[in-house]
Amino acid sequence: MSENSLLDKVIKNVRVVRPNQISMETLDIGIKNGKFAQIAPQISPEQTKEVFDAKNLLGFPGIVDAHMHIGIYQPLAQDAVSESKAAAMGGVTTSLNYIRTGQYYLNKGGSYRDFFPEVLALSKDNFYVDYSYHIAPIASQHIDEMAMLFAEYGVSSFKIFMFYGGYGLHGLSDQQNLFLMINKEERYDFAHFEFIMRGLTRLMEEHPEKRDSISLSLHCEVAEILNAYTKIVQQENTLTGLHAYSAARPPHSEGLAICIASYLAHETNCANINLLHLSSRKAMEAALTMQAAFPHINFRREVTVGHLLLDVDIPNGTWAKVNPPIRPRADVEFVWQAVLNRQVDWIVSDHACCSAEQKRSALEPNNIWLAKSGFGGTEYLLSGVFSEGSKRGMSYNHMAELLSWNPAQRFGLFEKGDIAVGYDADLVLLDPNESFVVRASESQSQQGYTPFEGAELTGRVKHTFLRGHLIYDKGEVVGSPTGQYLKRNVRRV
Repeated sequence: MSENSLLDKVIKNVRVVRPNQISMETLDIGIKNGKFAQIAPQISPEQTKEVFDAKNLLGFPGIVDAHMHIGIYQPLAQDAVSESKAAAMGGVTTSLNYIRTGQYYLNKGGSYRDFFPEVLALSKDNFYVDYSYHIAPIASQHIDEMAMLFAEYGVSSFKIFMFYGGYGLHGLSDQQNLFLMINKEERYDFAHFEFIMRGLTRLMEEHPEKRDSISLSLHCEVAEILNAYTKIVQQENTLTGLHAYSAARPPHSEGLAICIASYLAHETNCANINLLHLSSRKAMEAALTMQAAFPHINFRREVTVGHLLLDVDIPNGTWAKVNPPIRPRADVEFVWQAVLNRQVDWIVSDHACCSAEQKRSALEPNNIWLAKSGFGGTEYLLSGVFSEGSKRGMSYNHMAELLSWNPAQRFGLFEKGDIAVGYDADLVLLDPNESFVVRASESQSQQGYTPFEGAELTGRVKHTFLRGHLIYDKGEVVGSPTGQYLKRNVRRV
């Protein structure tokens, strides 16, 4: 057999977990030029340059973590290195990151024509996993730039933070124009959201062949409700910690925002809407009600591993401050039931590395109002869903759909999300029987703590392959950062 016809690598004895299937098979996986090239019960070692024995571990498609924030609390180039290592540790091979102008991130306003090339320059050669970006049109000028971002950079997904403009990232604020770095006469409000949707509809009309992978994501909370309830909760001063924060950003604020956003999508014929990090029964019920009310809108519903594993009674609650808040156990179980009912389309980490020194006040570490919002968790995404999902009877194939296939399809990553010939050879090998206790000290993240600390999870990632190359091996990230920027306006598979 000639050198050119040899496979680059064969991973033998993989219990292959594919989306859209109802069972698993033990197979050998042949890889060539970074793609899955042959999948069969037996591939001869003579057909390949290298053999890796998976020893009957479960093989999931590389995880597509469709909601991350890189560079929000520390310099982007630095964050990309450490947090993509954490991603590889968790079996994530594709990182989709939300980014915007304004305070945090690059701390700049202005045009995306100037801003986004800088983001890409800071990202280059720093990611251990493949990556792309969702972009938030903050200023009115950004709406006109969406077509440029799509055509030149393959950005096909955009975001609205509905509570910005009237409420701060961490709490009460009347300085949102300064925070967003927009002119004082500009408004980040429902009218701006409408015009974003109209801009996206135009983009879909201009690219009908790409229509299905162009979408708008929304963080659904209403600023006026948050402002009012934060004042009430702080004045009454009977609740503390996550109980207080959940009450200050109540679930009906999510529900109301979902209804407003959905009607605006109907009004503007903005066909592809992603409702992000639904945290509560009221949010999920509102999302399902809007799906029934507007069946012509292609809604997708997202939940996070944090909202599935944590509740308001966990210890050290300030570590778990996030928007929307961690909720009471009844909400957690309702959201889990929606997952099991196939009413949720994908599960993400919403990873936002915020160091311990930044996260909470040194003088008042338990004061929820002084803590910053957001925390990391990409390294526990697969294990967390596997551990808790298995307890609830969730199939491995369903997990592969929610963690890989569905987000890849929605966001135009047509070479990701499955273990099939022609797809990128992204693979994660997981031991379903190995339990471990979450310890922040063992994470590759620079965060230094985790709200999941002390949780016992069953199902541990042992090896992660990116385009056929081993990037994580039994506790260690290996090699150098080879993650590639993914342009999402090109269909190859």
